[in-house]
Amino acid sequence: MTAELDHGTRPGTPDTTAPRAAGTPKAAGIVWALLGLNTLGSAGAKTIVPLPRSLIQMATMGALVAAFALALALNLRLRIRSGAFLSLLTLLLVPSVISSVNLEVGFGALFRCGRLALFIATLWLLSRWWDGSVTFVRHHIRMYFVALATAAAGLVISPGAAMPELYGGRLVGALWPLTPPQIGQYAAVIIGLTVLLLLGRRTTRGSGALIIVPSLVLLALTHTRTATVGLLAGLVLAIGSLVLTSAAARRFFTWAVVVCTVAGVGFASALQAWFLRGQSKEYFTSLTGRAKVWDALLAAPRTTAEQVFGVGLGDKSFGGLPIDNSWLAVYNEQGLLGVTLVAAIIVVLAGVALLRPPSLERACAIFLISYVAISSYTEAGLGDASPYLLHLALAASLLAAPAATPPLATAASLKTPVVPQRRIPRWARRSELT
Repeated sequence: MTAELDHGTRPGTPDTTAPRAAGTPKAAGIVWALLGLNTLGSAGAKTIVPLPRSLIQMATMGALVAAFALALALNLRLRIRSGAFLSLLTLLLVPSVISSVNLEVGFGALFRCGRLALFIATLWLLSRWWDGSVTFVRHHIRMYFVALATAAAGLVISPGAAMPELYGGRLVGALWPLTPPQIGQYAAVIIGLTVLLLLGRRTTRGSGALIIVPSLVLLALTHTRTATVGLLAGLVLAIGSLVLTSAAARRFFTWAVVVCTVAGVGFASALQAWFLRGQSKEYFTSLTGRAKVWDALLAAPRTTAEQVFGVGLGDKSFGGLPIDNSWLAVYNEQGLLGVTLVAAIIVVLAGVALLRPPSLERACAIFLISYVAISSYTEAGLGDASPYLLHLALAASLLAAPAATPPLATAASLKTPVVPQRRIPRWARRSELT
């Protein structure tokens, strides 16, 4: 393991010298968790105890308001760190507001614009503590692990409600309304980040297994293909960025290739059945009906203003059916300008990650950016407050350069230097006039 990863620690011991965010208040983790709660959404499966949608929306919006208020209290002097990610994300508000004021999709568009603005403002306030450390990675893992724990608890309490026939027997949230893609996304993200923390010796094997093993089980129960592919591809790219500098990454990569090869040969039929989920190959190749919605959206007539700015922030649907594609959803709601800004966000983050020297933080950022880019093909959310924007915000915090701190002045350096005086002979001290 190179010094960039373990900072001189002995093999087998977790790194205790790496954290650079010692000044980050613990309440910042609460703010991050509240942002995550806001992005959970209010639509999903039927829960064991029926929860009114209005109550869930009050909880999620209340979490966002509380997150902004707490972040403001922690950063009263409004110290922020400027960066391309937050600047481009703020610019995304321009097409969102321009298209939403027409009220083509109702007053809900303006409400969603306000939500997005408050979400971005909270990220600006938190940017003060973005210093390229893994502090917010730990907050991210804890936050989504709690969300997965509610899904697991619902499975234990009522297996029938947690795996209903309406969703083809896939795991859903029975205590909080979570859909299978949501659970699969949370599981995949924290699995990937925890694996990277293990490789960088930033956590113990016991803590890593406590998170990875149950998350893998929940991911398998959701039958979420997008999350699985995103996890595997993201880890390949992230670990690949470490293989030249990390012996642990090389060993893990080698063993992973061997295990995947054996599993692919020995369990090919079982893996194919898992991916097909009982669907025909024709239905699978049409992306479970998504292609029909995409074709109808692209064929719909639009004015020039709608093409440039979109029709306003909505529920990411077209003709009553979910779009399930971030790029087409952004095109529909924020137009070509929104698509350009979202593409610029991903390109800038990816470019910065490629220019950084190999490190654990860079690998985590590469994993998050890769996962979001892959998921954007079959999932929507890049143009609005969503877990995907939160993943990218975490990547931006990992790629931020540590704030430069001036060296502390010592007492010796503060003393006035003593200037030696020249000795003047006695005869020279006499006056010229006697």
